[in-house]
Amino acid sequence: MALFSRRPKKPAEQPPTSPEPAQAEDVAAEIAPDGAVAPSGSAEAVATDAPGSEADGAASRAEPGTAPDAPADEGATDAAASVSISVSSFGGLGVSPAESQPVHPAEPREPQADETVPPGPQPRMGVREWMRTAPEQTETVPGLRDNVLLRAALGRIGDAPASQALLDVARQLMQGHLFLRVKGDARALLAEGKGLPLAIANSGERTFALVYSSGAALQASVKADGDVETSAMGQPVLTVLRHVFASSYDGIIIDPASAPSRAVLPKELLERAVEQADPQLTVKTLLAAERTPEMNAKVAEALTRVPLWVAVGVAESGAPGLAEGRDAEGRRFLEVYSHPLEIAVMGRGDNAGPITGAQLAKALRSDDGITGVVVDPAGPWIRLSREDLAPVLALAD
Repeated sequence: MALFSRRPKKPAEQPPTSPEPAQAEDVAAEIAPDGAVAPSGSAEAVATDAPGSEADGAASRAEPGTAPDAPADEGATDAAASVSISVSSFGGLGVSPAESQPVHPAEPREPQADETVPPGPQPRMGVREWMRTAPEQTETVPGLRDNVLLRAALGRIGDAPASQALLDVARQLMQGHLFLRVKGDARALLAEGKGLPLAIANSGERTFALVYSSGAALQASVKADGDVETSAMGQPVLTVLRHVFASSYDGIIIDPASAPSRAVLPKELLERAVEQADPQLTVKTLLAAERTPEMNAKVAEALTRVPLWVAVGVAESGAPGLAEGRDAEGRRFLEVYSHPLEIAVMGRGDNAGPITGAQLAKALRSDDGITGVVVDPAGPWIRLSREDLAPVLALAD
C-alpha cells in the first residue's frame, strides 16, 4: 500500500461477579468532614458489583450541576467514520445524566446544504508539539496521584467540537487509573470480604458509576453532596471498566461535580474502546510516563508485540495509502497509533487500519526514505528512528 503525506500547517512539532484482587494504583483514602481526602494506606481488590445505596444515588444525582447551553451530542456523528465506535452513543460533555439525551447509535449522514465539505483529506496538522509529553505529575489532594492526562482532556472540553472533545477524553481514558468513591470504609469492607457500594447517578432507568480523574475532582463531589461517610480508592482503568461491563451500570460519569469539565460515557462506547485496546495498554502507558533514556528502546520493543493501527487515507493520485508526517526539516515519519481513538481524535477523516509489527517492518523496508515512525501524534507522542526500530525491522528478516 502506498504512503501519502500531508504537510503540516505549522512546523512539526470482564471480571467475574466476585473479581480477583488487583493491586491499586494509588491509595485508599478517608474523606474528612471538611471535604479533605486523607490517605489511609494502599488498597487492594476491585469493587464488586454490589449496588450503591439509595442514599448514594440521591447524593450522586445532585453532583453533576448545571449543564451548558450547547447540546451535548451536536455533530457527534462527524468523527465516527474513521473508527468503529459510535461517538454519538454518550450522555454528553459537561452535562448531568438527567439532562442528557437517550443513547442512539451513530448513522452515516449526508452533508447539509449549508455545510462546507473540503474535497479529499483534510490538511495534516502534524504532531502536537505542546503535547509531546504528559503534564507534570500532580497530587491535588496529598496522597492521591492525579491522572493528569485524563484531567487535562476534561479541562479542554469546550475548546473543540463536542465530538472531538469526547474522543479526546475517551482516548486519554485508555491509560493510568481512576478514583472510585465508596460508601463506608473501603479498606474495612475489603478486609471483611464485603462488596464495595460505589457512588452512582441515575438518569431515568439508567445508572452510571461515578469515577474521578483526580483528588480535587473527588473532593469537589464530596463538597457538593456533603456525604463524608465515604472513602476513595484508585484502580487501574481497565479494572474499573471491566467491573462496569460485568455489572448493571450503563456507563460512567467522569468528574461529575467538575462542570464543565466532566463527561458521560456509555457502556457501549467503553466496551468497543476496550475491545480494540491492547489488554495491557502498553504503549499508552509508556508514553504517559516520564521520558527516560531507555524510553525509545521500550517503545520500540513494545511495537513488536502489541496491537497497532495506522491512518489510512487517500493520496493525491487517488490511491489508498498509509499516512505519514514530516517534521520541520522535511524528514518523513510513518504514523503509528496505539488505538483507533488516537486516529479519530486528529479529525482528518482517516480510517483506522490494524497493522502487525511484521507488517510495519515491511512497510519501513519498502521505502528507505522513511526516517522512522511517530507514535500517537495527538500526544503524548514519540519519534523513533530506524536505529531505534531495529527490533521491529528484524521482524522482516
